[in-house]
Amino acid sequence: MSLLTVEQLSYTFADTKVLKRVEMQLTKYHHAALVGPNGTGKSTLLSLLGGHRLPDEGRILWLPGTKIGYLTQQLDIDPEASVRDVLLTAFAELYALEHEMLELADKIAVAAAKEPTSGSGQGWDAYTRRFAETQELLLSLGFYDIDTTVAKVADGLGLAALGLETPVSMLSGGQRTKVALAKLLLQQPDVLLLDEPTNYLDTMHVDWLAGYLNEYPHAFIVVSHDTAFLNRIANVVFHLLNQELTRYPGNYDAFLKAFELRKNQAQTLYQQQQEEIRKLETYIQKNKVRASTATQAKSREKRLAKTLAERIDPPKSAPHPRFRFHYLESPTAVVAATKDLLIGYGNPLFGSLDLKVKRGAKVAVTGFNGIGKTTLLRTLLGEVPALSGSVVLGDGVRVGYFEQEARKVGEETPLESIWMAYPKLTHKEVRQALAACAVRGEKVLQPSTTLSGGEQAKVRLCHLMLSGANWLVLDEPTNHLDAEAKGALREALMTFDGTIVLVTHESEFYRDWITDIWDVSRWRR
Repeated sequence: MSLLTVEQLSYTFADTKVLKRVEMQLTKYHHAALVGPNGTGKSTLLSLLGGHRLPDEGRILWLPGTKIGYLTQQLDIDPEASVRDVLLTAFAELYALEHEMLELADKIAVAAAKEPTSGSGQGWDAYTRRFAETQELLLSLGFYDIDTTVAKVADGLGLAALGLETPVSMLSGGQRTKVALAKLLLQQPDVLLLDEPTNYLDTMHVDWLAGYLNEYPHAFIVVSHDTAFLNRIANVVFHLLNQELTRYPGNYDAFLKAFELRKNQAQTLYQQQQEEIRKLETYIQKNKVRASTATQAKSREKRLAKTLAERIDPPKSAPHPRFRFHYLESPTAVVAATKDLLIGYGNPLFGSLDLKVKRGAKVAVTGFNGIGKTTLLRTLLGEVPALSGSVVLGDGVRVGYFEQEARKVGEETPLESIWMAYPKLTHKEVRQALAACAVRGEKVLQPSTTLSGGEQAKVRLCHLMLSGANWLVLDEPTNHLDAEAKGALREALMTFDGTIVLVTHESEFYRDWITDIWDVSRWRR
């Protein structure tokens, strides 16, 4: 029996058709991946399924009583609560049962006091029976193992390292996302809807999450651009492209093979029809004026009319990004050097650091989330003051910095954003720059807040391309990017003549072109 049935679902956002007559079914056995290029509407579809948006047309039918857990990119968590407090809210129903059981214990005591000789009576019997039933239910639901369960999930996602008593207000956006994810996993709903759950997770925690989801006893739909992760967890793939949803059985690799075959078949059918149209048109043109062949030409015209009425549209593909970072003049041989550097906020995160970044080096910075990789980058760039020691940049160094999280996403359109930063560019040049990053068409005129996370990242990469640099400092640039964009970015960084310092949890992104690795976990005091 299906947990979810979607019928003829259509949705328009910002005057753009996002979904067109989508059909979908989800059973309790489905561990589903929802994939597609940036901006095709994956997050929008999850939002519709989670009840956060209403469709323009069609129906979304959940099996009555189905509990849905939805991890969105927009979080709503009490900033005054501690991490532990938020996680414990996953068990609110169990704590309510415990409260009921404690009230029953009080009633039993009162009833026993009224009948001290026998300790019995109708009230006493009813209360004790209900007390035993509630206690048994709490035991079967794992109430007395809550602390162990919370510790297991918190440790698996790296929250234990942050400290469970830490107020949410002190966490970064990525850390809050991990808290929200941990709470959903602890709730164990009938269906998980997870939007980019691996963003902000390092390799160890992605591995833990993959193992957890593989053993998850219920259904889920995951949006992620981490293809290795999807390969490990999915037994069905829903592909969203050109407003339509197609189902493919198997994991991500199986989907790629089936999609390539489907695409080639569509291209072959299109070419065959185009060739038939060309032949019919040529025959009609040559023979319709001849008396001896007019009848055959008339017959061909009917065939042509039928063929044109059933015309196959040319296969559409998503725009392909072409990143290219402009290299400025060469700096000195040493791009950056530190001496006795201590970094952190109040207390040092590591021992004193003597680092040297040579011209042309390609450095990957690794270590678990929250250990201080971003703080290291920002200290090297002078955005965070050092606790002590020094950072010296070489002569002629021009830095291009891609931050892990955008500082502010406003209502300006991508076109306005680029034009304000580079007013000397023409309208055509701005559009060309955005198109190179696969932001084109009506997307360049939409408010930036309406773009997907991947599209917003591409706009920021466009800024970086236009700025020019000889030292690129990139903090998790692959977050939100689809597979096509990640491949294009990887190629651009491989061919960049300058220096790179890169933070990413995706080792396959840099494995064959990096020159140095800074494993900051080895620097901890």
